[in-house]
Amino acid sequence: MKRLHLYVAFVVAMLATACWGGSDEATAVEEVVKEPVLLYGIDIEGYTIEEDTVRLGETLGGILGRRGISAVMVDRLDKAAKEVFPLRQIRADNAYTTFTRNYTDSLGDHSSLDYMVYHRNAIDYVVFEFKGDSVAVRTDSRPVRIERRRESATIESSLWGAIMAEDLPYSLAAEFEDIYQWTVDFFGIQQGDSFKVIYDEKFVDSTSVGIGRIWGAEFSHGGKTYYAIPYAQEEGKLRYWEANGESLRKQLLKAPLKYSRISSKFSYRRLHPVHRVYRPHTGVDYAAPAGTPVHSVADGTVIFRGWGGGGGNTIKIKHAGGLQTGYLHLKSFAKGIAVGSRVSQGQLIGYVGSTGTSTGPHLDYRVWKNGTPIDPLKIPQEPAEPIVEEHRERFEAIRDRVLAELEGTSPEEEWISEEDLFPTKAEADTTAVADVTHTTPEK
Repeated sequence: MKRLHLYVAFVVAMLATACWGGSDEATAVEEVVKEPVLLYGIDIEGYTIEEDTVRLGETLGGILGRRGISAVMVDRLDKAAKEVFPLRQIRADNAYTTFTRNYTDSLGDHSSLDYMVYHRNAIDYVVFEFKGDSVAVRTDSRPVRIERRRESATIESSLWGAIMAEDLPYSLAAEFEDIYQWTVDFFGIQQGDSFKVIYDEKFVDSTSVGIGRIWGAEFSHGGKTYYAIPYAQEEGKLRYWEANGESLRKQLLKAPLKYSRISSKFSYRRLHPVHRVYRPHTGVDYAAPAGTPVHSVADGTVIFRGWGGGGGNTIKIKHAGGLQTGYLHLKSFAKGIAVGSRVSQGQLIGYVGSTGTSTGPHLDYRVWKNGTPIDPLKIPQEPAEPIVEEHRERFEAIRDRVLAELEGTSPEEEWISEEDLFPTKAEADTTAVADVTHTTPEK
């Protein structure tokens, strides 16, 4: 189109020269084509643009009504938006942008709201359009630039503190806690613990708007180093693995002891065998002979060891991921078990007894998630299977590349990509994931 305008201008100039007798000093008139300036896909020329924020208790109808949009038009918008972005999803504290056109006619000066852009988050937005008696709704996203970064930090007091001190994205802490939730006790972080990580950071213009893929990590805690190598052994399920191919997902033991039967299950209304009243029993009773060994179901730290009232001799252990387990009515405690002791999955912690309020030898086993009792028999668990043999060679090749990148010795052309993490259908009968373009990290 631009070329067409230039051609027309040239022809007009030539005709003018011919009509006016022509002159070497004559100057051809060239038409200048102005490119529109777009914001959220809207040509901004002629508009007054304002930014604002949804207040607590505000509705979209109220916001639009103050800007001259009638209730009839709001109703039309509500119907048009149902399948695109229901208006009830408007949230307080989210930003919006208005495009108002000012004009004058025989009746005076007027303004007309033609567009309102509601920002769902830093990336995604919704455009509401008002033209005459019609309305339209569309969704879109701002362009996102992805930078691949390699960062490291030494912890002085807490993981959050180290991340803040290095001016890293806060969401890294949540990602670490998710990846290492069965391996690292983040409530037991020690001074001198450290980490290295490779991750994608997302930017809109020059503003960071979050992080994407974690491409690999190394976390040193309590004198031991834990790696996180991403790989999808199962179709479409990306998980993180130790450098030796062991899963970072530590599976809880099915039970803390070998037993013959469950004598009582989790219930909020159970007839107490001694007091003969109905009361909650937020645990599972395992009937077993006195002296039967009791084991910790997962790695953790002992936070209570002693007399627990009606629970008799009791041990409570805090685990990663907000989990806590309790072992009640014990006959005695295993050697070395004390408050503050670190225990490993399967480690002997005590022996079945009948101490406290009890009618006979059994173990009352309890689990809490973030302080709330949960049924030990219904804890969702995923298999902690290691990398299988048919994936071993591919996994180890990816691991070596991740470790090199963590050390900063890997050239960009050897960085792993999405296609590397998800084996092709021919190799493992999985679905490949599209590649993502990255820019060179600053560090």
